[in-house]
Amino acid sequence: MPRSTASVATEHASRYLQQLCKHWSHKFSVDFSPAEGRIDLGEGRVVDLRADDHTLTVNVEAEDLPRMEQVVVDHIVRFAFREELKFEWRPA
Repeated sequence: MPRSTASVATEHASRYLQQLCKHWSHKFSVDFSPAEGRIDLGEGRVVDLRADDHTLTVNVEAEDLPRMEQVVVDHIVRFAFREELKFEWRPA
């Protein structure tokens, strides 16, 4: 399964991790803490997140990788409307 990773500089990494996990917990299997999260979107699609004081690290695994990367970015950017986040995806 294709995988990619993005590390995003932000002082609010834990907040965005938790918001994304809570947002998708109504539809998908989600486990999270303030520092780590895992979202199982079904059909082999998985999003893993890690947060520290300065970085949100996002790992996406999916057949339709570019589409899933964009879905994750769109959601996080919506939560982070007060700051401009830069996602640079690289193969994992």
